[in-house]
Amino acid sequence: MARPVKKRNICALPTTGEFCPKGGGDGEAVVLGVDEFETVRLIDHLQLTQDECAAQMQVARTTVQAMYNAARVKVADALVNGKRLVITGGSYTLCSRAQNCCGKNCVHRNCACCQGSASCGCGCGCEKA
Repeated sequence: MARPVKKRNICALPTTGEFCPKGGGDGEAVVLGVDEFETVRLIDHLQLTQDECAAQMQVARTTVQAMYNAARVKVADALVNGKRLVITGGSYTLCSRAQNCCGKNCVHRNCACCQGSASCGCGCGCEKA
């Protein structure tokens, strides 16, 4: 029997759930999981390492690497082939503090999901370690 998939910790849901090429994209859609989206957000947008991303998502670095690689293939397929990109599904748990997140690098915050070591300084309620 296969091992159950561990839920990944997500600090922010995507603000847009679908991207469509102008003048096209009526055919096949590429589905990107919310957990895969989170790896792209953390590694590419917030410029975290895979180790930092894994710590924040509370999974192994090898899991992050596999999700990130899968996400890159899907995004490339959508861009190169003019397909719609839909962000939905995946195995994740939303951080209880996601609504109050300042959008800064959560690894440096001391919140329940990230267990960082310092305040982000934005006044969102993070406590100094």
